[in-house]
Amino acid sequence: MAEIKNAKVEQRQTKIRNVPVAVTPEGFWCCPSPVAFQKTLKSHNSLTKHKQSSPPLQPPKPEKKPSSTTIRSVIASDETQQNLGSFDTVHSIAVPATVQERPQRQKVETLPRKVAIEFGEPGSSDAKVILVGKQGFCVKLSVHKKVLVDHSCFFAKKLAEKDSVFACLEIESCEDAELYVETIGLMYCKDMKQRLMKQNVSRVLRVLKVAELLGFSSCIQSCLDYLEAVPWVGEEEEEKVISSILRLKTEGVGVTPVLKRVASNAVDPPKETLSRIIELVLRSKEEKSRREMKSIVLKLLREQNGANVADNFNDTIYSSCQTCLDSVLSLFKQASEGEKPETDTKQIAVEADNLTWLLDVLAERQAAEEFSVTWANQKELALLHEKLPLMSRYHISRVTSRLFIGIGRGELLPSKDTRLLLLTTWLQPLFNDYNWLQHGCRSFDGKLVEEGIGRTILTLPLEDQQSILLSWLGSFLNGGDGCPNLQRAFEVWWRRSFIRPYSDRQANGSCQTDSTSKEE
Repeated sequence: MAEIKNAKVEQRQTKIRNVPVAVTPEGFWCCPSPVAFQKTLKSHNSLTKHKQSSPPLQPPKPEKKPSSTTIRSVIASDETQQNLGSFDTVHSIAVPATVQERPQRQKVETLPRKVAIEFGEPGSSDAKVILVGKQGFCVKLSVHKKVLVDHSCFFAKKLAEKDSVFACLEIESCEDAELYVETIGLMYCKDMKQRLMKQNVSRVLRVLKVAELLGFSSCIQSCLDYLEAVPWVGEEEEEKVISSILRLKTEGVGVTPVLKRVASNAVDPPKETLSRIIELVLRSKEEKSRREMKSIVLKLLREQNGANVADNFNDTIYSSCQTCLDSVLSLFKQASEGEKPETDTKQIAVEADNLTWLLDVLAERQAAEEFSVTWANQKELALLHEKLPLMSRYHISRVTSRLFIGIGRGELLPSKDTRLLLLTTWLQPLFNDYNWLQHGCRSFDGKLVEEGIGRTILTLPLEDQQSILLSWLGSFLNGGDGCPNLQRAFEVWWRRSFIRPYSDRQANGSCQTDSTSKEE
């Protein structure tokens, strides 16, 4: 391919823009500022729009993106060829630009070039690289064979095929000419790391892509070192980095340090780590930090939805629950004996909040039935509850409230005996503490609790519903707003019991069946 001469290009009315060349202290040509590309592209686009005549040109059809299966097959093919030492094929599906040689094609000098930018020093160079962009946009680089051969296996392969003293390579359909110029310019940089530090993550990923296409291994490694050290801002940027790294198919480069930021050798988070996190959160002495971390851990577990969590993690939660229950029982005993009442009240509130949070975690993991059984059987704790002042004990009723909400929502499905025992043991203590819960607990949702209690009662046999709701009626008539409002559950029970009971409907159904058979 012959050298492109400025004189012949001018005859074609091509606008050539000479851009100042950045020179390193060693005298090498270095990659220019991207501002030159942006200004030239803008002016080129405006001229193109101005010269368009009617009817307007049809826009080019967008190229179809390769499927993941196609990409994988190309990667496998490329890896096989690399292992065999073959460089005969350049896949246009995986690269935005392809380098092609057409011996019988019209010479480059005679091709129409609308806009051209030239970088480098033609007087001292012995090779040219021509980047042909869309709509005839052309960039010419005056470069040196030795630099290209030393840094790029791709250029080394292409230049080895040329016998002429002055070599000229053309890269057609180049969608990212700016990054090709910058990547080739990095071959002249003594310290690529210093140059990359001035760029952002998105631009370095583009450089990495071009460097891989050119076989520029030292640049690939410098980009990976940059990506390993620089912070990734946001999940979107992290996904871009990881996907770009996973698509790399160049052998001999270390991608593991970058990937270690998001993956480890362990398939699942170890049980010991999760146990340590739970323990640190539960034992925190700072209320605000403890509350925030509980919210974060619960949110993260909810997002995981059971994925990548150790199967025996529930055992860890139940072990923590038992520890909290033992602590609450001990504190109730101390408070009932009058030992350090203020300290006991604060600690009881902390342990009650811990139990409620652990119950939230178990409910998210659909594993709270065992907790309901354990709580329903805390008869000693329920008896001590009556002996403590309201201010000291009411926090513990939050655990009962959370259980009723969970049953009402269907988050846990304890057996009928467990539901009845839970109501028998803890409903009256909840009635006694309800007024304090409404006014002393900011996170308490009375409507939600009332709905949960009512739904739990209505899951029992009709006789048990009657017993519990009549007991509630006496408390409600005496306590007013200080007692949960279970009127909806009361109405449902009333209709079930007095307005055409199921036994009457069953009897009527059997009578209708008998009369029908007689008529027949």
